[in-house]
Amino acid sequence: MSIIVNLDVMMAKRKISSSELASKIDLTQANLSILKNNKAKAIRFSTLEAICKALCCQPGDILTYEDDDISK
Repeated sequence: MSIIVNLDVMMAKRKISSSELASKIDLTQANLSILKNNKAKAIRFSTLEAICKALCCQPGDILTYEDDDISK
């Protein structure tokens, strides 16, 4: 099971830079980069809420689920 973070796609659609988003949601650029590059093991709901508010989107616009089990 894989949760894919499509934050970079949504940021491109909204034409917002990493540094601008990081300052809007009070997150370091390093932590934002971890999220963007699918390296995060978890995300706080408060952070997800702040991202959605800043990008005017829904959590489903940023997070998707892909089944790794292709044997089904």
